[in-house]
Amino acid sequence: MSQEAAGAIRLDRWLHHARLFKTRTLAADAIGAGGIRVNGQPCSKPAQAVRGGDTVTVSAHGRVRVLRVRLLGERRGPASEAATLYEEL
Repeated sequence: MSQEAAGAIRLDRWLHHARLFKTRTLAADAIGAGGIRVNGQPCSKPAQAVRGGDTVTVSAHGRVRVLRVRLLGERRGPASEAATLYEEL
């Protein structure tokens, strides 16, 4: 069963869909460098599954953002669509 079918998505894909990084490669690099936490736990694998309700902490671009996953997203759409994927905490 795929992650999407199980109600989850790869962390690097979600970060890209939410327009927090311009490419999945940049998202994966940030994850590997230790700049991302999922539910308070350090994450080092781009394939880490995230689900609705998870809290993602992103340390990038000179700031720290704490986000609650609202939707998984199907694609990298316009900024207005990306903003519906998370709630800023």
